[in-house]
Amino acid sequence: KGVFGGEEQIRTIARLGSEDDLPEAHQILSQFKWTDADMGKVMIAIQDGDKETIAAQNWIDANADKVAEWTEGIEPVNGDKIKLAYVAWDSEIASHNVMKIVLEDMGFDVTLVQVEAGPMWTAVADGSAYATLAAWLPATHQTYAEKFDGKFEELGNNWEGVKIGLVVPTYMDI
Repeated sequence: KGVFGGEEQIRTIARLGSEDDLPEAHQILSQFKWTDADMGKVMIAIQDGDKETIAAQNWIDANADKVAEWTEGIEPVNGDKIKLAYVAWDSEIASHNVMKIVLEDMGFDVTLVQVEAGPMWTAVADGSAYATLAAWLPATHQTYAEKFDGKFEELGNNWEGVKIGLVVPTYMDI
């Protein structure tokens, strides 16, 4: 019936001035794109008991070609600090832990901050976080996007065709 909305995108947003401050991170985050299969491998590994960092590193090791696309043409940095904010959803835990390792491999000193959606958007808008890979638009986070319009930069979609809804086991008689 559409009560949860239609397809959305998970977008990467950054604080204003992000490209001037950390152009290498800006480019990597702008080039970050993956699929439900990619994200699913990390999410399932975590659900099966792997630590987030282990699941992320295993995915990176198995997908060096995709990671190379995100970092192509970018020179490593030397300890530049970057803070990424994210919500505690399985999808965002997966993407942020993968990106943390990718950025660290490029020489960044990365801090991940897990918060609720409102503080995540606020942190990007007020500049206390560099970016998030967890902006669900156009519906889920629409209120925040409107509230902070003009106070963040969109770096692009990192995943297309996501949906929010309910899952019911097949053994349920509905």
